[in-house]
Amino acid sequence: MGSSFQRTVSIFLACSLCFTQISPISCEEKVSLVLYYESLCPYCSNFIVNYLPKVFKNGLIDVVDLKLVPWGNTKLQANNTFKCQHGKAECFLDTVEACAIDAWPDLNEHFPFIYCVESLVYHKNYTQWETCFEKLNLKAKPVKDCVGSGRGKELELRYAAETNALQPPHKYVPWVVVDGQPLYDEYMDFISYICKAYKGAPVPGCSSTVNVIKMARKFTPFCLMHTATSKLSTIGSAITSWMNRVNLAAYA
Repeated sequence: MGSSFQRTVSIFLACSLCFTQISPISCEEKVSLVLYYESLCPYCSNFIVNYLPKVFKNGLIDVVDLKLVPWGNTKLQANNTFKCQHGKAECFLDTVEACAIDAWPDLNEHFPFIYCVESLVYHKNYTQWETCFEKLNLKAKPVKDCVGSGRGKELELRYAAETNALQPPHKYVPWVVVDGQPLYDEYMDFISYICKAYKGAPVPGCSSTVNVIKMARKFTPFCLMHTATSKLSTIGSAITSWMNRVNLAAYA
């Protein structure tokens, strides 16, 4: 897995650095893409590892302002304590990823780290998260200092406030929002929605073959609030999902 991961990250860095250096797109023209997630939700790690990197291909990152919000379905309790859906380990890794974003604000720096950690989650080996520092040649001190101090908790409280202020409120994770519009269970088709929202000069990542919203997709898995999703709970949300799709069709 090590060599394969390093090749993937190397390709990602080469593409993203190239695109951001030559990008003529102004901030006003970019499409906002926000991912609200939690570190140990298996569907979040699947999205981050297998879908989200597509935004760095074919110049698409030129037109996207990507933001990651690691809080998800976590509950804020008395005295600003947290109760995470997948236990204390998730609270810890959410804070680690929040601290990585804070330590390395540049997307080209913090995304490879989060991708690395979520790859370990995806392969059920997240206890080895510290290996990501060495794999990416990053200094561990800024992140570990943040996690071990009040800074990490402060960051998570900010993400809690941002997540809890969502309108409409999020119902599950991954919760993907494009230009303020939640995609509900169409989140895997996020590129199509980015291309629909983008009004600037054409980019290769928004070719006619990509820019099609796939309304016939089967139900997409997610982690519901309070409890992790199962096939039954996913099917049980079908009626709501279909109602949401009507709004998405209008948006498109």
